[in-house]
Amino acid sequence: MPQISQLAATYASQIFWLLLTFGIVFFIVGRGMLPRVQKTIDSRDRSIADDLAAASRARDEADKAEEAWRQRDHANREKAQALVAEARARAAKATEATLHAANEEQVAKIAAGEAEVRAATTRALDEIEAVAAEAAQDIVARVSGASVTVDEARGAVKAAMANG
Repeated sequence: MPQISQLAATYASQIFWLLLTFGIVFFIVGRGMLPRVQKTIDSRDRSIADDLAAASRARDEADKAEEAWRQRDHANREKAQALVAEARARAAKATEATLHAANEEQVAKIAAGEAEVRAATTRALDEIEAVAAEAAQDIVARVSGASVTVDEARGAVKAAMANG
């Protein structure tokens, strides 16, 4: 094969061109592109580190703000609970006063009602007594022909009502 037979004659030339091409590529990539890539990587690393530091500071500030908010919230809840307890106490006192006034009013109404019932009972008993006395006078007059006064008839009716 001619290619294999020429290998020994072109070996040095191929090695030369290989080294020259490798040197040129190394120079272009190593000196021209690699520093820019490294600079970009370093810049990106710095940016990421700065962002992480900023995020950490922001998280710390957020934690502080949250803690401050929790303290304010806790204080506000305590104030609210105190206000609610105070309002409940005032409402309980007002309710107690209202109930007391209503109870007194009911007691007064009951007493007035009982007085009215007693008065009505007395009036009814008087009317019954008067009717019974008239009936007794009529019965005595019809049965015995005797005349009985109103006072005697009432006394007899009272005695009969008192004994049941």
